[in-house]
Amino acid sequence: MPKVRMYSTGVCPFCRMAERLLRTKGVAFDTIRVDLEPERRAEMMEKTGLRTVPQIYIGEIHVGGYEELAALELAGRLDELLEG
Repeated sequence: MPKVRMYSTGVCPFCRMAERLLRTKGVAFDTIRVDLEPERRAEMMEKTGLRTVPQIYIGEIHVGGYEELAALELAGRLDELLEG
């Protein structure tokens, strides 16, 4: 199973929804709190070109935010991506 990483903040409702979806899938993930580590926000912006959270990676694939994650689930493609 590929490593899942999510850039997030402590007050982001979309981050919480993404976490909830990943947990329902039984997926362990690393949370990178850009509100607590500003240098990580700069890292996120450099990698994605985006300022908003969440920004989710499954392995080396940048999924995007919660809406993109949820769209993968609705299309039946999230499990395949999580399996690697």
